[in-house]
Amino acid sequence: MELFGSSGIRGVALRYLTPALVLDIAKAAGTAWDADRVAVARDTRTTGELFANAAASGLAAVGCDVDRLGVVPTPAVGNYCEAAEVPAVLVTASHNPPEFNGIKLVGDDGVELSVDVLEQIERRVLDDEYDHADWRAAGATTPVEGVVDDYVDQLIAAVDRESIADADLTVAVDSGHGAASVASPRVYRELGCEVLTVNATPDGHFPGRDSEPVPENLEDLRRLVATSDADVGIAHDGDADRAVFVDETGEFVDGDTSFAALADACLEPGDAVVSAVNVSQRLVDVCADNDADLELTPIGATNIITRTRDLHEEGTRVPVAGEGNGGVFFPPYRLSRDGAYIGARFLELLADADGAPVSEVVAPYSDYHFVRANVEYEDDDERDEMLSAARAYVETADAEPNTTDGYRLDYGDAWVLVRPSGTEPKIRIYAESADADRAERLAQDMRVAVESGR
Repeated sequence: MELFGSSGIRGVALRYLTPALVLDIAKAAGTAWDADRVAVARDTRTTGELFANAAASGLAAVGCDVDRLGVVPTPAVGNYCEAAEVPAVLVTASHNPPEFNGIKLVGDDGVELSVDVLEQIERRVLDDEYDHADWRAAGATTPVEGVVDDYVDQLIAAVDRESIADADLTVAVDSGHGAASVASPRVYRELGCEVLTVNATPDGHFPGRDSEPVPENLEDLRRLVATSDADVGIAHDGDADRAVFVDETGEFVDGDTSFAALADACLEPGDAVVSAVNVSQRLVDVCADNDADLELTPIGATNIITRTRDLHEEGTRVPVAGEGNGGVFFPPYRLSRDGAYIGARFLELLADADGAPVSEVVAPYSDYHFVRANVEYEDDDERDEMLSAARAYVETADAEPNTTDGYRLDYGDAWVLVRPSGTEPKIRIYAESADADRAERLAQDMRVAVESGR
């Protein structure tokens, strides 16, 4: 696809992502959906209202009435769409820096659109094909209240509140100034936890930390946990569809580790797990231990959603899916990522651990060392040259490449993957091994190969 990447469309606001482009995407989506009503929502970014207005205008121009939800977490949008049976245009750039913004499209089942539907909408944008209404049929706009309230209520009802409350947990929450600020602290309080917060004020400038919940951005949370005797720290990205964790000592818990722990708790023989091609060996081991299948897709939520749907139609149970960046799906709950729900499921693990701390709960899944590196490029020509250099390197390697998304070399005791980002002008390199030095060496060798193509 030319417009939609691995998780919607994103770019620098008012440069790549313009009000005109958002208007066209909204017109195309409204035409393809042929819906009477469509919701529009956004995260806290400073350009969010501008683009939400453009989206609402585009939808009204093709005859859709517009429900304006305001600033809400992405999973709250999914909950609203499912309950009201309306699709949505969501203005968010998720974990990207504050100068970015983006668009996600959500169906009337509360799930992001599959690849085939996105392709249809993209084709309308590229071909300038819209079913414009006349002045008598233009859509009307209605502000909607209570979206977050309804979301919190359904989430609380979907987890074991009693066991979490009985565990008497103290939870430190870092909302990252994003959409989680309006929901996640409240969720954990209503689950019976004592809640401490940091970076909890909605602010699209992200003054306390960048919106991606990676270790280098979580010093405030790690310090808060370590100095307050909190049991666990939970951090979200800008639109609150991801959750990562900090243990009781203030140490970051790798997302692949928490994913493996969460998967291990809900898998049964014959189940399947859907993950991306950068899957950790931790999850491979968990699937093997539980006699469950592991299905790999290209990186990105859209691809994982599409494959999970296919497996459901085939009659295969998929209790968990996702990636090691904190974006975990629990399809029996909803086929979308929900940061606050992921956090609540992790609290259930702690509640079931009879007082064991986070560090002990995740210890069985912490044997591997994961390395990620990014190589930026200036334009498509430079990207293509670097990928050609990576391909040449891969072709001489003593391992069979997996080309599901980029090139993955699996050495049995270690692996390395190189692929272009679907959301940023970067070549991403991932490597993993039980030996930290080997993981670093694999990543560095691939980086040298990629940079030789500049």
